[in-house]
Amino acid sequence: MNLIYIFLGGGFGSVLRYLISILFQNYHFPVATLFSNILSCLILALVLIITPKIDTNGHYRLFLIIGFCGGLSTFSTFSHETFNLIKSGYIYYAIFNIVFSIMLCLTVLYIFIVKKL
Repeated sequence: MNLIYIFLGGGFGSVLRYLISILFQNYHFPVATLFSNILSCLILALVLIITPKIDTNGHYRLFLIIGFCGGLSTFSTFSHETFNLIKSGYIYYAIFNIVFSIMLCLTVLYIFIVKKL
């Protein structure tokens, strides 16, 4: 049964990721991936704060953290787009993408989990 929760969450997360990529398709900078990863971290933080209070059997966490956030966030696309920036000669964009993506995602988690905003 746990696999079904993960499967369904991953499907919903992947579809949302696709819709976000359509929304941001006309940008030269990988905005869709950045937005998807930040949104996934935000959802992850909220789930980590809320679910311990309501999720006694862990199904919400499987569906949302492993499934949905796993389907929504994408390290492989982030890596591929960063590599393409480097290959195309946009070294500073690539560095900015790496630093900005990691710092923003960690900041979102820090603010919501540590600071409990």
